[in-house]
Amino acid sequence: MKILVCISNVPDTTTKITFTDNNTQFNTSGVQFILNPYDEIALARAIELTEPNNGSVTVINVGEVGTEPTIRKALAIGATDAVRVNALPHDAWFVAYQIAQYIKANPFDLILTGRESIDYNGSKVAGMIAELLDIPSVSIIKKLDIDGNSAIVEREIEGGKEVLTIPLPFVAGTAEGVAEVKIPNMRGIMSARTKPLNVIEAITVKTLSDVISYETPAPRGQVKLVPADDVPQLVSLLHEEARVI
Repeated sequence: MKILVCISNVPDTTTKITFTDNNTQFNTSGVQFILNPYDEIALARAIELTEPNNGSVTVINVGEVGTEPTIRKALAIGATDAVRVNALPHDAWFVAYQIAQYIKANPFDLILTGRESIDYNGSKVAGMIAELLDIPSVSIIKKLDIDGNSAIVEREIEGGKEVLTIPLPFVAGTAEGVAEVKIPNMRGIMSARTKPLNVIEAITVKTLSDVISYETPAPRGQVKLVPADDVPQLVSLLHEEARVI
């Protein structure tokens, strides 16, 4: 089995977010980047699925040379090889298009992504890739098993769970529960240095969106404490100030 795992290079969750160029560019100065946590889950499950039958796991990232430490971490975790599309990811459409074109030239049995990246939280790439390839996709899955030429996936829905049987190949956006994240060991770290990392140039694609500006959330206001027995004051504040009732 050949599995492709799409990985993102994202800011660490503790990063203090600032912007430059009149709030039109994310300020990367001093930012620690990591492998997107949801993509780590996808990678862990891909490794589990391929280990018993000597399959292969390829990771692909759309990014500039600065993303290679993150790619090498994925190789250290257990990916067989890696591909970097040499371009600054403009938006989800650009990323999905580059990955889809690579898959068309290099078919896989299964394509995995995280449910979303923790920077933009768009949850768009998986569905876009599948649409471009004209294959099924299912997102936010909690369980993934392979049975012959099909996959059995489980996802949560309102009031219960949904179990689907999907023919291979397809695209899956993974969430918590699919697998436990794997920590690279020393052997994996050493072998990652020699595993293939193929760099390819991006394909020109029409720009469909542009960032006008970024805004940070408004600072939290002061907390007002209301005595537990003063219900009328609480109701008044919720109605007149918070405007939630």
